[in-house]
Amino acid sequence: MKRKNILVTGGAGYIGSHTVVELYNSGFRPIIVDDLSNTSLNNIRGIEKIIGKKISFYQLDCTDENQMSELFQKEQDIEGVIHFAAFKSVEESVREPKKYHDNNIGSLDVVLKKMKECKVNNIIFSSSCTVYGSPDILPVNELAPFKKAESPYGETKQLCEKLINETKVNSISLRYFNPIGSHKSCLIGDCSADKPNNLVPIITEVAIGKREVMQIYGNDYSTVDGTCIRDYIHVVDLAKAHVSAVSHLLGTKKIKTAYNVGTGEGLSVKQVVDSFEEVNNLKINYKIGPRRAGDIEKIFSNNTKINNELGWFPVMSFNSAMRTAWQWEKNK
Repeated sequence: MKRKNILVTGGAGYIGSHTVVELYNSGFRPIIVDDLSNTSLNNIRGIEKIIGKKISFYQLDCTDENQMSELFQKEQDIEGVIHFAAFKSVEESVREPKKYHDNNIGSLDVVLKKMKECKVNNIIFSSSCTVYGSPDILPVNELAPFKKAESPYGETKQLCEKLINETKVNSISLRYFNPIGSHKSCLIGDCSADKPNNLVPIITEVAIGKREVMQIYGNDYSTVDGTCIRDYIHVVDLAKAHVSAVSHLLGTKKIKTAYNVGTGEGLSVKQVVDSFEEVNNLKINYKIGPRRAGDIEKIFSNNTKINNELGWFPVMSFNSAMRTAWQWEKNK
């Protein structure tokens, strides 16, 4: 049976590369578009080693309308798009809000325009739990209102969801929580060109000696140990959620919806550090610093909707994410 073509923007990135592997394993033909501005060809090579095949890869900037026009002309039978391409650092977005608005909203704008021109009617949007701001009720579900975003990054995700909702395309926005870990092969992972801003890659950098010390931003929150609480999801589980969403989207005539993708459980920053140390038999050098702009105290997901409607459940263990995160750091 002929594989259905799925365009994956940002497909060489951390979540994108894992999703490409799972799409291929599920019988789709993923087509990667990535400008490699915040990842590397290592993930493309890793994907190809895992699946044992050459992958269709275009090094393009999604905000460049001419380049995207050429791509859509070349790849005629695209059934759907998974749009990952975006800058992703909360901290950087506070410093450089215009960069985030121009890139994150600009790239989606171009993708939607090309989809309309080429009659491609299905999009999965890589959203984020940051759309909820600081929610009133936890665990947060999809009916929670968008409150004021705590960062320009979160604001771009809110605006992108609104942009999609104003179009006629079938869409699913996946609001994910905090992806961690790596594929069991440890051949793909987070290749961010800049210094990592996410907790687990920072921990692994301290463990390997790239950083002397990690800073925990604030220990005076109203949480179990005073540090921020997040919902950490294994990246392979998250990738499989995209495959479930694509299959659902292609089999449904009209749909515009959003799903939380998390484990439904919150862990504090300190608990994550402690677990990493225990699983990998290491000590992490950390210090407590002041709170960081853009951070909320706690958030974790209610994932009942995606459980019920897509039959998706997280199955990978937190410990396996801690192990593969460390292995990836040593391999890369």
